[in-house]
Amino acid sequence: MKNINYPLKFEPILKDKIWGGQKLKSLLNKDSNLPNVGESWEISDVEGVTSIVSNGNLKGQSLKQLLEAYKADLIGEKNYKIFGNKFPLLIKFIDAKEDLSIQLHPNDTLAAERHNSFGKTEMWYVMQADDDANLIVGFNQKMTPEKYLKHLEEKTLTEILNFDTVKTGDTYFIEVGRVHAIGAGVMLAEIQQTSDITYRVYDWDRVDDNGNERELHNDLAIDAFDFNMPENFRVAYQKEKNKSNDMVSCPYFTTNYLHVTEPILKLNTKDSFFIYMCVEGEALIETETTSEFIKQGETILIPAAIETYKISSSNAKLLEVYV
Repeated sequence: MKNINYPLKFEPILKDKIWGGQKLKSLLNKDSNLPNVGESWEISDVEGVTSIVSNGNLKGQSLKQLLEAYKADLIGEKNYKIFGNKFPLLIKFIDAKEDLSIQLHPNDTLAAERHNSFGKTEMWYVMQADDDANLIVGFNQKMTPEKYLKHLEEKTLTEILNFDTVKTGDTYFIEVGRVHAIGAGVMLAEIQQTSDITYRVYDWDRVDDNGNERELHNDLAIDAFDFNMPENFRVAYQKEKNKSNDMVSCPYFTTNYLHVTEPILKLNTKDSFFIYMCVEGEALIETETTSEFIKQGETILIPAAIETYKISSSNAKLLEVYV
């Protein structure tokens, strides 16, 4: 068996959503006949929705098959001890033509008990936003379960939610238990634990083509809230060129901002895979044996077994992710 020694690309898994739009097709060149493309799952090991390699000699193999065959060579020794044959992250691009539902995600303990799943800690990087587009992140005041339930019952939730107008480059860390929603007109990159568990608490009284409202999960959600969470959800980060600038570091993933304008030699000292999401421009990633281009809207996975590689560009902005 050949070693896993080249950067991996995967077929995007496109999701039709009631709130989705056309930007993933028009701005990120995703090929789809779906009417409302809301999400492009770039790298996924969610049960039943596993990514398929699109390049090189492993083309056609699933991420699950790669993990079973290459183990720590793919994700690193420490990650393999923790996660085994389960890839720990779900990587997406999201386009909201309309507001997403107001929602939150359970922590690891609740998700394991109720859904046999990881929790869903996540982060957002805004790639494009229409004028006055916003995100909902957290509350705009101190909150208690009683006060929250009163507003939920009276359909006045928007009075207590924090709305942030956003622009390209704005970044948010969404911890489990924090209420949030992507607003209409926002396209973003999302990095999260491998989980598809969402508790929807309000969906703007929206109905589908058959007049049906989407399911809400308020009974489950009330136990999942963290009402004592500090509201420091907006991420401040440096943008120094040609170096990895810290954005988010948590037990589940680390994400750096990397603005490449000249060749950078990368040494993998983290005992982890590296993922690069190209959020602007294009770059060339070279290893000892091969090279791959990555352009805006594309994602690439560098296996842990690759110890050195070079990233070259005249002007590319990348999100660099590892565990």
